[in-house]
This record gives sequence, C-alpha cells and structure tokens, in this order.
Amino acid sequence: MHEDVLLRVRDGAVLRATLNRPAKRNALNGAVFAALEALIADCAQDRSLRGVVLAGAGGHFCAGLDLAELVEGEAALARNRRMGAILAGLSALPQVVIAQITGAAHAGGLGLACAADLVFASADARFAAPETRRGLVAAQILPWIARRTGRSEAARLVLQAHVVGAAEAARIGLVHAVAEDAAALATLVDQVLADVLQGAPEALAETKILLAALGPVVPEGYGEAGAQAFAKCAAGGEAAEGILAFREKRLPAWAAR
Repeated sequence: MHEDVLLRVRDGAVLRATLNRPAKRNALNGAVFAALEALIADCAQDRSLRGVVLAGAGGHFCAGLDLAELVEGEAALARNRRMGAILAGLSALPQVVIAQITGAAHAGGLGLACAADLVFASADARFAAPETRRGLVAAQILPWIARRTGRSEAARLVLQAHVVGAAEAARIGLVHAVAEDAAALATLVDQVLADVLQGAPEALAETKILLAALGPVVPEGYGEAGAQAFAKCAAGGEAAEGILAFREKRLPAWAAR
C-alpha cells in the first residue's frame, strides 16, 4: 500500500509527510514514487493546508533510488521522467514546503530536499550526489541542486560525488540552518512553521509564483535529455559494475588502485 511508505499526519493547517522505508533508509521505489505523486496531487487541491513538512523515518531522510529497482530501457526513461515531475510538482505546491533532514539525504533524497522551499537539518545529516560512483548520472536532481547552491558548488557535488556534512551543507546553501539533534530540529521546524502561519495563505502562494517567475529551474528540453542520459547510463556496463561494487562494499573497477 502506498500509505505504508509515506505516512501523513494532519496537524491543523500543516501536513507532515514521512517517508517510511526505514530498513532501506527510505530509498525511492515504485511505491514511494506513487505515494509522492498522490501527496502532490492532494496538496495542490487542498488550499486549507498552509505548510507541508517532508521528513524520513528511522533516522534518515532518503538514500535515493532503491538500486534493487534500477531498470533499463523505456522503464528507466519513465522512472527518470517521474522523478523530474515529482521535483517540479513539489516545488510548485501553493503551500510552503519544508524538508526536515536527519541522516542521509543522498541522490534523489538530495533532490527532494532541494525542491523544497526551506531546508533544515540535524547535525548528523549528510548530503551527497553519488551517482557517478555508481556509473549513473545525477539527471533530474541537478537543476534543483544548482538552484540551491549555485552552479559552481553543484558542479563539485555531482562531479566529486563526496559526502557533505551538515555544517558544510549550510555553508554552501544546501540547508538554511542546522540543529544540534533530531529533537532540536523538530523544535526549529515548529518555530519556522509558526512564522509561516503568520503569513496570509494567498499571499504566500502568490509569493511562490513570483519566485518561480524569476526564472525556470529546469531549462526547456532538459528533463527529457536528463531522462535519456540516465537511461543510457543505467543500461551500460559502468552501472552494472558500479552498483555491484556498491553492494559488495568495494571500489568499482575504474577506481581500484
């Protein structure tokens, strides 16, 4: 059931949505994609909602795509297109969307964080776009990272593919503020929500429209080019070796010394 992988709790004018695959560090699979699509569709129609908080269960936000469900060919194209649509839909919601990050926010999880309006993290949070280390590409998430950090820092994240801690993430603009631990993070998010709820609903929604009008996050044609690039890499030998190396906890052949 889609409800099992994305828990929703209504708190007045705020909806708290929690990715709920803790054994998989809340990795994205088909069920999670469907649950996120349903969440976005519902929130887009519910103007009584003022804020949406996206978090992860079990100490992690989201580790990215579940590599056990990596597909090739037309299925890879469709999956990557869906990811792009989810990021765009999340960003376009009339509500203020807050990402509440603990633990890992990697790959697609990093994309979800960057598509939110506001991002807050606990001190143990870590961020990465490790796709090239798996023989893949950070396709649909790249424009959203670049929006958050600027092109130069985005280039470093997707090319070096290293893990960034919470303090560094704050320095480069990935997150707005860092809290000491998960409890302090929850308090911080509540404080931010209290401020947000002081804003008029339609004024907030119109402000988001104006922010979007400053320029498109995803250039025309990029989404399809990204999907094609991801599908090409997913079907290649590098992805097969990179994913196998990841599962075997070793360096891939191209990185071995």
